[in-house]
Amino acid sequence: MKEAIFKNRYYSHKFPDSLVLLYSCAFCMCLCGCAAMRGYSNESLFPEDVRSVCLKMFDNQTFRRGVEYELSDALAKRIEAHTPYKIVSNPDRADTVISGQIVSLGERPLSTERETGMVMERQLELQAVVNWKNLKTGQLLIDNQSVSASASYSDFQMQEFKYVSTLAANNLAQKIVELMENKW
Repeated sequence: MKEAIFKNRYYSHKFPDSLVLLYSCAFCMCLCGCAAMRGYSNESLFPEDVRSVCLKMFDNQTFRRGVEYELSDALAKRIEAHTPYKIVSNPDRADTVISGQIVSLGERPLSTERETGMVMERQLELQAVVNWKNLKTGQLLIDNQSVSASASYSDFQMQEFKYVSTLAANNLAQKIVELMENKW
């Protein structure tokens, strides 16, 4: 008797056939709509026909010397750590070559002390133009792409220009490695 009441109470309401048909059609349309999208993939983010990169020293068009060494060093480390590529010093043995120029290095104040007007915190912005060429095909993978990155520092925290230039170079190297990824 209890089973009959339970069945009647919970199973007596059936969906109309039109609702079942509607939900089935909506489900099928969602599946068909997603079929054209790539969704998740195990493919590499980077071009697979490249195995090695020759990194040329970036030219420095600014008046601050040494930033080109910091950027080249940071970029070499980022490429080795975050891409499937190996850094090669000889362009004859490399699949690709990456080069560029540091075109600007600017500082601007972020905050000043009220009473004295001294700058408390500054921001350094580093801008570069990057080229990446496939030596096998002659194709430019990155063609004169402008990239910029910034970092901030404070004299009151005993941070000097060397600290912030290294930090900005690392941030710029990260953005350059992101440019090396395949386009979506």
